[in-house]
Amino acid sequence: MKIAVGADHAGYGLKDRLALMLREDGHTVEDVGTFSDASVDYPDFAAAVAGKVAAGEAERGMVVCGSGIGVAIAANKVDGIRAACCNDLFSAKLSRAHNDANVVTLGERVVGTALAEEIVRTFLATPWEGGRHGRRIDKIHRLEKAP
Repeated sequence: MKIAVGADHAGYGLKDRLALMLREDGHTVEDVGTFSDASVDYPDFAAAVAGKVAAGEAERGMVVCGSGIGVAIAANKVDGIRAACCNDLFSAKLSRAHNDANVVTLGERVVGTALAEEIVRTFLATPWEGGRHGRRIDKIHRLEKAP
């Protein structure tokens, strides 16, 4: 799977570790930055990852900041993106199974590396269930198109 990854300064360490894990697991990773702990603005990196996913240049996305919340809010402003802040395994599984989330966000200041690895692997491995959830995703699409 091709996965776009990004982070702000508060998440770049975890982003780098998770990108390495993804490559070791056989995924293709496109890293849009940041590449240091120098202060940057998280919306820029959330938008870069979300843009890759929305354009079909990546199948999934992952963005890390301090809490995982800011990047989720920013990524969800991009049409076609359903970003879910997943700092636990239950959220990772349900965000895919019920919400067909295509971007996972995490907080480096919230989860440890081992849990973050499990979250990302769960997110990527869980299929969307479709069925009754389809009409809800259709309603989300309509919200994106609303004035």
